[in-house]
Amino acid sequence: GLQITWEAEIRKVVLQTDSSTTLKLIETATPHHSHYTSVTEIRRWLRRDWQVQIHHVFREANVVADHLANSGHALPVGLHRVIAPDSTLAYWLYHDCIGVQTPRSIPV
Repeated sequence: GLQITWEAEIRKVVLQTDSSTTLKLIETATPHHSHYTSVTEIRRWLRRDWQVQIHHVFREANVVADHLANSGHALPVGLHRVIAPDSTLAYWLYHDCIGVQTPRSIPV
């Protein structure tokens, strides 16, 4: 995502993730961590001459991203671009645009 954004010459970016673990890894991963190579690549992109803010959001705050992540599990590893959203993605995009909030369920 960072590479695509850079190549599109977008220089002000707000990146949202529902993974607080990922945020911590970007900040603190050491060379001994199993994902250190990926984290190093992310850090390299973040050091470029642009403004990137990274925020933690709950999964329910970005249903579109959650849908894309879940549907991506069925795809081969690599870059995949969505040219036209399927009906489910279109539904969530519409709800995102009009500001529909999805309630957060917490098991007790």
